[in-house]
Amino acid sequence: MTSRGGFSDKFGFIAAAAGSAVGLGSIWKFPFEVGNNGGAAFVLVYILCCFVLCFPVMVAEVAIGRKTQKNAVGAFDVLGFKSWRIIGVLGIISGVIILSFYNVVSGWAFGYFIEILKGNFEIGNHFSEFTADITYNSFYSLFFMFMTAYIVSRGVSAGIEKATKIMMPALFIMLISLAAYALTLDYAWEGVKFYLIPDFSKITMPVIYSALGQAFFSLSLGMGALITYGSYVSKENNIIESPVIIILATVGVALIAGLMMFPFVAYNSSGDMTNIPSGPSLIFVTLPKVFESFGAILGIVVGGFFFLLLSFAALTSTVSLLEVPVAYIVDEYKTNRTATVWVTAMLIFLVGIPSMLSAGASDFFTNFITYPNASKATDFLSFVDDVANDTFLPLGGFLISVFTAYFWKKHNLSAEISSGNSSYAGSWVETLLNFAISYICPTILGILFVLTVLNRFFGIVI
Repeated sequence: MTSRGGFSDKFGFIAAAAGSAVGLGSIWKFPFEVGNNGGAAFVLVYILCCFVLCFPVMVAEVAIGRKTQKNAVGAFDVLGFKSWRIIGVLGIISGVIILSFYNVVSGWAFGYFIEILKGNFEIGNHFSEFTADITYNSFYSLFFMFMTAYIVSRGVSAGIEKATKIMMPALFIMLISLAAYALTLDYAWEGVKFYLIPDFSKITMPVIYSALGQAFFSLSLGMGALITYGSYVSKENNIIESPVIIILATVGVALIAGLMMFPFVAYNSSGDMTNIPSGPSLIFVTLPKVFESFGAILGIVVGGFFFLLLSFAALTSTVSLLEVPVAYIVDEYKTNRTATVWVTAMLIFLVGIPSMLSAGASDFFTNFITYPNASKATDFLSFVDDVANDTFLPLGGFLISVFTAYFWKKHNLSAEISSGNSSYAGSWVETLLNFAISYICPTILGILFVLTVLNRFFGIVI
């Protein structure tokens, strides 16, 4: 590898990339999106989006990164397509925006971990007051950004890879343990039925938009993370196999998270799944009540375990989000990596202050914008989530597929994939991937991007 550093082995790359994908998106955001969008119907569409639309884009991003050994912007310069740097710029902007509010939610998770350890199960009844307390949230978010910056400052192998090799197996063990426990509770089957038995009449266009945005968000696509991580991958690694494992891990964690969450919800509501708490508060409002019902000692153990898990999951993602702008600045401007990490982290923390204020601390940011045809105002955090997650990421995926198929060309993609995978050239996998990247991804992602913008920002459902 070059002096930029790199992953020491295939597992290091998979752990880091899966850690980027498996975060709050899978454990916090996925369950409330399922709850908001009809249960199992959303789950089905989400899985289809991951494998049909996201897999080809993921392979293309990793291949571009490994081919160029550059950051998300510089990669296009190396390939000779400077005008396409806009993809990398859009990705970095998306990553910075997402990290700015992601860090706020990460602070909530860590704050809840502290509160549950103190036996404060009432925190669930005071979620709005908790998120509106700028003093506590500033401390928790700053602490989380400090931990993120510390890991990233240590470099790719000694920092990101080493941390995710520990955190990812631990996260899996904790999540499976909690899911197994949740399935033993009263009314658990009512939650499982809501989660896994689809009502196909609930598959509407807004559900499809949300599922696509969730797929891109949970897999860290369209934000430059996988181009950046791909640039640290050895030429001997199989870059078809690794994305398959990453998607399976991400979808698996999301599915297990649902198997944990919805039995908890059903237990809390005595089996009534018709009025599920919506939005980001699902975990933060519902679960403390559930943990309190277990009794003081068991509630602290299980509840603390859960919010520690949520914090671990968040940290595996925040390190990848921070690495994207850091790699760009270090590569392009030859700056000192450690100094770049800390300055960038603090600037992104400052960018996140409006999101922190939008949970009740400031009326201006809490009621930031009212979309046409909307019944209520949208807060700043939700607004930037709509912009970056549901808009920029699918747009980035669309542009990546167009660039790969029609500018960089499919034969160059195949040549890069064949390095480390001698059986790829001429295989049915190559045929399918080329067809998907040339026709399926540009067409569907392009159409869904336009329809999502119309739906999210103008209230027009087509």
